[in-house]
Amino acid sequence: MSLKIKRLNTDAAEIDVTSFMNLMIVLVPVLLMSMTFTKITVMEINLPELTGGGGATSLDQSQLEVVVRDDGIGVFFPAGTRIKDIPLTADGQYDFTTLSLVLRELKKQVSEKRDALILLGKNLEYQTLINTMDTVKSYQTVVAADLAEVELFPEISLGDIADKKQVKP
Repeated sequence: MSLKIKRLNTDAAEIDVTSFMNLMIVLVPVLLMSMTFTKITVMEINLPELTGGGGATSLDQSQLEVVVRDDGIGVFFPAGTRIKDIPLTADGQYDFTTLSLVLRELKKQVSEKRDALILLGKNLEYQTLINTMDTVKSYQTVVAADLAEVELFPEISLGDIADKKQVKP
């Protein structure tokens, strides 16, 4: 008895990956374009310092206050002395450009001062707070055809408007 064993075709088969490669060529750029790149920035803030009864006599040690209310922004320096009251613009937005100009002029007078206190109203939007902090912290200017960041008052403290008589005389 003789057994006949059939041999199966064992030749190496070639895999066609052309369609898969075409899919990857289209899919990778589409996924890269739909990616969202986020930038997270951390701003360091401080609580307002509680000062005792003895007030400082130097202007550099006096408190700069930026009060953000529903009807505008007030700048006080030293604390309680109004420098400028900046009302809302015609379209109901806060005028951060004027705030920046006021703070630049103040920085010329007290160049060594680095701290500022931002006092906030109750119904303030988060983006308004961030824009105020950015404006108080620094401003951008052109120096030798390059955009440069100039420091104003980078040490920012936050607080609530506690006494309306002090803020709006």
